[in-house]
Amino acid sequence: MSKRLRKKRELHKKRKLRVRNKIFGTPKRPRLTVRRSNKHIYTQIINDLTNESLVQVSDLSPEVKTEIDDHTKVEISKIVGKKIAEKAQKKGVEKVVFDRAGYQYHGRVKAVAEAAREAGLEF
Repeated sequence: MSKRLRKKRELHKKRKLRVRNKIFGTPKRPRLTVRRSNKHIYTQIINDLTNESLVQVSDLSPEVKTEIDDHTKVEISKIVGKKIAEKAQKKGVEKVVFDRAGYQYHGRVKAVAEAAREAGLEF
């Protein structure tokens, strides 16, 4: 691994920890976290008191994978945001705390958040 890439990962880890120190999911208001890679996007809703993942959806999930043929990454992120909101509402989750995990609120992360809001989740 190159020195530049190592430094970039260290800086991302610092940002992520700084955000996580301020954001905490409770049973009434769990945490919606987003993880993105170059190819995929992952979301999950977590209750931090019990360290339990209530709902998770990614572009690799079977219910999403059938819909994503010939879409851009941002469009796929919107589908994932909509699906996570639908699954959360089935579990009885209406309000969440959004954890962008150190990523900028831009592009795919923003698409997930806006789609989840449109589908009924409150941030």
